[in-house]
Amino acid sequence: MILIGTEVFGVAIAAGWAIAGLFELGEVVGYILMALFSLFGAWILLNLWRRCTTVEPISGRA
Repeated sequence: MILIGTEVFGVAIAAGWAIAGLFELGEVVGYILMALFSLFGAWILLNLWRRCTTVEPISGRA
């Protein structure tokens, strides 16, 4: 989950930066796009977490 979460947020931030740079939208719009894509990434990660924990519940035993 940590690896997937890092990749999702990395892609979200890179996509916001790339789109803002490609269309020359400026820094502020770039930060806004990065934030929006990061929120979308967090939503994806939450859904993935829910699906993973239904298949294999988290327990305190090793």
